[in-house]
Amino acid sequence: MTDTERRPFRVVVVNAGVSDPSSTKMLADRLALRVEAAAQRGGDTVETLHLDLRELLPELSGALASGHLGPKFTKAIEALRDADGIIATAPVYKAGPSGLFSSFFQVLDNDLLIAKPVVLGATAGTARHALVVDEQMRSLFAFLRTMTTPTSVFASTEDWQDKALGKRIDRAARELVVLMASGVEAQIKDSSWEHYQHVFGSAGGSELGIDLNSDLMRLAAGGSLGPQK
Repeated sequence: MTDTERRPFRVVVVNAGVSDPSSTKMLADRLALRVEAAAQRGGDTVETLHLDLRELLPELSGALASGHLGPKFTKAIEALRDADGIIATAPVYKAGPSGLFSSFFQVLDNDLLIAKPVVLGATAGTARHALVVDEQMRSLFAFLRTMTTPTSVFASTEDWQDKALGKRIDRAARELVVLMASGVEAQIKDSSWEHYQHVFGSAGGSELGIDLNSDLMRLAAGGSLGPQK
């Protein structure tokens, strides 16, 4: 494929901020702009899709309780599946990423984001929460087997006036572009896909062989271990 034939990078910006205006959204937007600029310097373009998680709140309870995905939730998952890279930002509440942010990513299929390049960012009112990104958010995305950039971005209230924040944003953006340009996601999936677990409906049909009448499955469904008629 020649340079003129290269398609744009598809970047999904996941923002868990709920206020308006939102510092979390502002951080996500700045990251997105710097990713676009970094890609352009390398002769590439970016198609950016903004995903505000607060718009999914009406469908979140059903997704958590029963795995039922509403239309907006389904579109969000499809966007993440097709993305070349993800920018994921969350506000910090009570020394951790917001419940909205964590719940959304916990609902996703374990295999959805394998080897997907991701930049992580968080905002808080104080610098005391600076390690939330690397201690809590990064571990969640490690479980999802994503390719998180070496640089994460945290912004407390005082950071917005600090030039160092802009430098971290630029560095993280460049790292994301390098990962996307390398094609690391496709290379890992092409060579290693058969070694993954493929759980939550992605087991190629093998999950249909589960014995639903076993003692364990009857208990899980709220039944008893007594004789079955």
